Amino acid sequence: MSLRAIPLIAVAFILYNVVVLLGGDSPPGEILATQLFEIPMLHAEARWAFTWGDFLILLVLMLLFVELLKATYTSTASLLDHGLSMIVFVVCLIEFLLVRQAASSVFFFITMAALIDVVAGYTIGIRVARRDFQIGE
Repeated sequence: MSLRAIPLIAVAFILYNVVVLLGGDSPPGEILATQLFEIPMLHAEARWAFTWGDFLILLVLMLLFVELLKATYTSTASLLDHGLSMIVFVVCLIEFLLVRQAASSVFFFITMAALIDVVAGYTIGIRVARRDFQIGE
């Protein structure tokens, strides 16, 4: 199996679970609001705080971009990637509905990124395959 066949959204899913589940009995909102670093801005009193939740959303956006690029390839690995992406989405949806620690906006965005990955992957894959078929005639 090629590494290109592994859906990258699963990395954000796993990292979310590691961060929140290892956070103890604290609610996910508190854990995700934990500040990673702070940057002073140009205005004297303004400071930008970067939290775990911000990091996870940034990560999922970058991974979704890479997944959309991967969807433009037509190969056996891309077919497997689409199938595994569907599994990741279903697991995210089930966890969002059933697990208390997944009841957060950050996890909702991870689930929506998984859904976009599935829908866009199949849509882009069909468009690219149609174009390849038309060129071959």
